[in-house]
Amino acid sequence: MAKQVTSRSDETSPGKQRRMMGFCWSRERGNRPHCTCHYGLHCAGWVGPTLLLCIYGFCSMMRPIEPFMTEFLTGTYKNLTTGQVTRQVYPVWTYSNLVLIIPVFLVTDFLRYKPIIILQGLSYVVAFLLILIGPGVYSAQLAFFFYSFASVADVGYFSYIYSMVQPHYYQRVTSYARAAVLVGYASGGLLAQLLVSLGGVSLYCLAVVTFVSLCAALLTSFFLPMPKTSLLRRETSGSGSHNSFTWTGKSRTAVRHAGRMLKRLLLDCKACYSSVTVLFFCMWWAAGRCGFYQVTGYIQVLWVYRQPQHNFTAYNGGVDGIATLSGAAASIAVGHVSLEWSVWGELVLGGFSVLIAGALFLMDLTNNIWLNYACYTLFKTFYMQLITICTFQIAKTLSRERYALVFGVNSFVGTVLQSVLTAVVINSKYLHLTITSQFFVYASYFAAIGLLFTVRGVCTVFHANQPSAGDPAERATDLPEVSRL
Repeated sequence: MAKQVTSRSDETSPGKQRRMMGFCWSRERGNRPHCTCHYGLHCAGWVGPTLLLCIYGFCSMMRPIEPFMTEFLTGTYKNLTTGQVTRQVYPVWTYSNLVLIIPVFLVTDFLRYKPIIILQGLSYVVAFLLILIGPGVYSAQLAFFFYSFASVADVGYFSYIYSMVQPHYYQRVTSYARAAVLVGYASGGLLAQLLVSLGGVSLYCLAVVTFVSLCAALLTSFFLPMPKTSLLRRETSGSGSHNSFTWTGKSRTAVRHAGRMLKRLLLDCKACYSSVTVLFFCMWWAAGRCGFYQVTGYIQVLWVYRQPQHNFTAYNGGVDGIATLSGAAASIAVGHVSLEWSVWGELVLGGFSVLIAGALFLMDLTNNIWLNYACYTLFKTFYMQLITICTFQIAKTLSRERYALVFGVNSFVGTVLQSVLTAVVINSKYLHLTITSQFFVYASYFAAIGLLFTVRGVCTVFHANQPSAGDPAERATDLPEVSRL
């Protein structure tokens, strides 16, 4: 074995080795021939791509203008009305997600992730450039279309690093990549609040800072090393299928390749969703995601409505930053809770969904802006805690190659639900709901979810405590064995 490694290193020049490794600090690896692998990312080699991806994630999420986006669009800079922003601009993001999510999901693996990350960074730059200099409703709608593409391209963010490192690094790099996103988002909100409250900085300057941060993210994305292969093709080659597909392949080969992938995706979907336990966690993941994005998308409109008219400094950025950090802390804490999640998980989802509904009902009923801020912090904290529970309950029953498939399908279902909710609540020609009535609908939506999962959770706990119920762990892992392959 050592002889084979030595022969490979003799055949490859130092310059070529560096090109194969990408940004992985190959000088530190020069005296470690035993660390060489196909991806060039054993040992210290995972640090470079992970560091670059984390820098990209931080800069792309450090967007100080976002907590004040509604005020920016309805202020003197854009002169849009609240009705135009609510009914004509913001819904573009939801409907564009529905159109773009499937094509982006299908081409992400084929393009091997890095081009998707670059396109995401470019879309962010174009979107906020239009927000800065574009006049009128149409430029704002076009900006949110590009913003939508950037949002659905998030699938390439984590998939990229999984394709670059070996499986025993997955947990570590996932924590770093997710932390970079959360810290970036929280930093953007807190920085915006400090600049507005203490520095008297205008919202236009916040938009400029956001644009500069996104340009830095786009620049960073070009330095990411290109993966040698994708996650799906890695698994295919490992299972004995060696039919290669290249950019220069014939169209017939492309059709066969697409047909094989589609057939495989359908079989994987059937295998993954045949477990009732996994199906219920996926249902909450999709439904909760729909409600979360609907609330966070229109919360600023409610805050503008609730704010005192004179001599009031908005604290949107500080509240959003604190809520994000609180949610991150709750997500970390729930990972250390010792509980039989296969038995109690659905009941926990139902109970906290009822608390989320209560917070939203209170936001609808009270006119106090500070109570609205507090309820929103609770809402975001509870949601991030519950979505974490769903994520690890789903993920622990799947092989890593099924992650993108299952969570991609869940995201699509959530986007469909959100589009329906937007069409009924926001764009309906007959209802004409006020912003407070809209939040009453969102509260009722989470109350229905809470009732469903509470009833399901009580039944699960009751059957688990019956002598004939069998081992709860066996019932919870009734996913067909094919999905673990």
